[in-house]
Amino acid sequence: MKRKYFLLVLFLILAMFLSGCGGSVSLIVIPATNEAKVRSVINEYFSALSNQNWSKAKNCCVYGSDRYYATCQGESLINTLYEYCNIVTINTYADILSVSIYGNNSEAYLYLSALITACDYYDSDSSYGYYYLQKVGNSWKIYGP
Repeated sequence: MKRKYFLLVLFLILAMFLSGCGGSVSLIVIPATNEAKVRSVINEYFSALSNQNWSKAKNCCVYGSDRYYATCQGESLINTLYEYCNIVTINTYADILSVSIYGNNSEAYLYLSALITACDYYDSDSSYGYYYLQKVGNSWKIYGP
C-alpha cells in the first residue's frame, strides 16, 4: 500500500510539471515556417519525454528556464521509480490547438495527455494549457510554464 501511495505521489508531481497554465489568446497572422517550427519543437519535446530521452527533451527547452528545470525534476522522479520497478513507461501526447507568435516569443495552446505505468501501477492525467516558447538563434525553445 505504501508503494502504491509513493508511486501515486510521484506521478502527480510529474503530471503537475507536464501540465500548463492559462493565459490570453489573440489572433495574429504568422508566417507558416515559424508556426511549423513551434509545432515541431513541441512535438519533439513530448516525443522525447515518451521515449525517456532526457537530453533531447532538455534540448527543446531554454537552458535554465522553468520548463528546463521541470524536465530535470521529471527525469529525477522517473529515475526514482526505476529504483522500485524494472519497467517504467511514459506516454505523452500533445494536441496543439493554436499557435500565436509575437516577434521572438510564442505561445501554444494545447491539450496534453500523459500516462505513466510502473510495475502494476498506472495513472494518467490530461489538461488544456499554454506552453511558451522563445526564438533562440533560428530555432524555437520552450521556456514555460
